[in-house]
Amino acid sequence: MSEATLSEVENPLALEGQVCFALSVAARSVVAVYRPLLEPLGLTHPQYLVMLAMWEHEPLSVSALGRLLQLDPATLSPLLKRLEAAGLLRRERSRHDERSLALVLTDRGQKLRAQAETIPSTIVEKLGMEVSELRALHHQLSRVIAAAVAVV
Repeated sequence: MSEATLSEVENPLALEGQVCFALSVAARSVVAVYRPLLEPLGLTHPQYLVMLAMWEHEPLSVSALGRLLQLDPATLSPLLKRLEAAGLLRRERSRHDERSLALVLTDRGQKLRAQAETIPSTIVEKLGMEVSELRALHHQLSRVIAAAVAVV
C-alpha cells in the first residue's frame, strides 16, 4: 500500500498532524529537560550550545561560531556578551590575523567542561530512549533541516 498524499489526508490542517507543531513542542520539551542540568552551571540552553561549540572548536571567530550554530550575529551577540560577563570566554586578537577577533575560553570556561560532561548521558537517561533511537532521530532532523534550508 502506498503512503497517503497530503491531499488524501482527512484534515490537512489538523494541528496534531503538523510537522512544525511536533518540532516546536519537541524542542521546548527537550530544552525543559536540559534546564535543571544547566542551571547549576549558570548556563541557559543557547549559552550551552555556544559552550559546546567552543569546547570542540576554539578559538573561533564570531562568524565561524554563527555558522556552526546556524545563528545570525544579532542573536549571537547578546549570548557572547553574557558569556563574557560571566567570565567564560573572551575576545582576543586572532593569532593568524591581527585584524580579526577570536573567541577563546577563559580558564573558568575550560573548567566548566568537566562539569558539563555528564549532561549528555543524563539527558539520554531522563528521556528513557536508546542512544540508537536518538541517533536516528538526529539523522532525520538533520535531513529536515537540510531540506528546509534548501527552500528558504
